Amino acid sequence: MPPLGSTLRVHQPYPGVLAFYDGRIDGVRAYSDERNWLDDGAYSLGLCSYAIVSGKEALVYDTSISLPHARIIRKRLEDAGVSQIRVVLSHWHTDHIAGNEVFADCEIIANDLTEQAMRDNRTNLENRSPPIRPLIMPNRIFHGELHLKVGEIDVELRPADIHSHDGTVMILPHLKLMFAGDTLEDPITYVDEPKRLEHHLRDLDRIATWDFEKILPNHGAEERIVSGGYGPDLIGATRKYVTKLLRLRKEPALAGQDLRTFVADDLRSGAIQYFAPYEAVHRDNIKAVLTGHTDE
Repeated sequence: MPPLGSTLRVHQPYPGVLAFYDGRIDGVRAYSDERNWLDDGAYSLGLCSYAIVSGKEALVYDTSISLPHARIIRKRLEDAGVSQIRVVLSHWHTDHIAGNEVFADCEIIANDLTEQAMRDNRTNLENRSPPIRPLIMPNRIFHGELHLKVGEIDVELRPADIHSHDGTVMILPHLKLMFAGDTLEDPITYVDEPKRLEHHLRDLDRIATWDFEKILPNHGAEERIVSGGYGPDLIGATRKYVTKLLRLRKEPALAGQDLRTFVADDLRSGAIQYFAPYEAVHRDNIKAVLTGHTDE
């Protein structure tokens, strides 16, 4: 089993944008042979954190899946001459906040819903496998939208109730680029709040009206991220998937479809790409919709 962080790859899909990608390595686990959130919920599916860099300033979008990963991110930035680092948390889930301790001396920005979710789930987070202990909380809280300046780069943070009720997406207007966190995922969304799927659909419709052309998700195909990300058709594919999941309540026979069949049209169009480990995610999603809860 390779040391944590040793398989991390660093890319620059746009000027001033660094992508720190790990996982999606066939047959390789990063933490343990036993089931755990790091390997089975992030590493196997592929996980990307990002940094916006301008001059001596950087803004890190999510602190990755472990302290070693976060240390690599910070060292890469400091080696590039960055002396002021801020962090934005896309939402409260483990694989986005596990490296917070490495940035404890920095400004860690989160919306008020993320801060509350971290407080409400502190015991869970600190006792998961692997544990996030100590849990470093955000120290700058905002409500609604927040506009930042990173060196010469304008950054917009906007709320998005998709996948998790507390999502924060990040937009770089000059590149017409949106960092989606887990609000969008290739090939399918991970259902964590099955009772809120209708809310998620409304926000998918809302973000589809925004002015951007490319999407960088935290979970997606490495080659697509390296080449500049996804088009807005990823929103449509996600919307169709969630809509079909909701049909399960009246059409339970749909539960028998594997992932390839369930999303066949969007695989054919190229909006999303098939990745076999998401078959398990799809099965979990079906179970969550039919039972109204997840196994977390």
